[in-house]
Amino acid sequence: MPNAKTMIRAKNIHKFYGTLEVLKGVDIHIKPSEVVSIVGESGAGKSTLLQILGTLDKPSDFDKYGTEITLDGNSYLKMKDKELSKFRNRNIGFVFQNHQLLPEFTALENVLLPSRIGGIAEKEVIEKAHSLFEDLNIASRLHHKPSELSGGEAQRVAVARALINSPKIIFADEPTGNLDSKNADALHQLFFDLRDKYQQTFVIVTHNSVLAESTDRKLVMKDGQIVL
Repeated sequence: MPNAKTMIRAKNIHKFYGTLEVLKGVDIHIKPSEVVSIVGESGAGKSTLLQILGTLDKPSDFDKYGTEITLDGNSYLKMKDKELSKFRNRNIGFVFQNHQLLPEFTALENVLLPSRIGGIAEKEVIEKAHSLFEDLNIASRLHHKPSELSGGEAQRVAVARALINSPKIIFADEPTGNLDSKNADALHQLFFDLRDKYQQTFVIVTHNSVLAESTDRKLVMKDGQIVL
């Protein structure tokens, strides 16, 4: 039964790479519509945790450690690849440091890709796509290719792509890492505007102290654990 008060609930996440233990029994919960930042030095395990919460990687020996991870009450640890891909496409959006837009497609085509992958008819999402381009102040860039966009514009297109399927949660890994301070500040504000408009939940790994301090909650990671 989905828990209305928790979007992400995870217990006792461990991750080993060979003998190196990168995550050492992490517990985390995220509420719906919350904007949460995760900070810590390089190597603390932030990106690894984000990838596991986002279903892009699996925790180590989850049966042995009794690891639990649920998104809106749904456990996905034991899903098969095909089921997991479908679950990810419907429920999770990603924004990375590098926008990862496909160079041969226009901004609009890039944004519509998750819907196409999910088998959603374009006519069902085209209105939302146009609305997102308006929200993100890039409506004039619909038919531009990534090479014709500034860094800030390309990252906004990536945010629109993450939002197009109306996911339950957005995971952002250093989303402002390649942006100057002006564009970074603008993107920060957009995260909060989008939360207010779409009741969107965000989990953001960042080295940007201004962004981290402005979120609803700041989690600090050190040596594979959340310490604050």
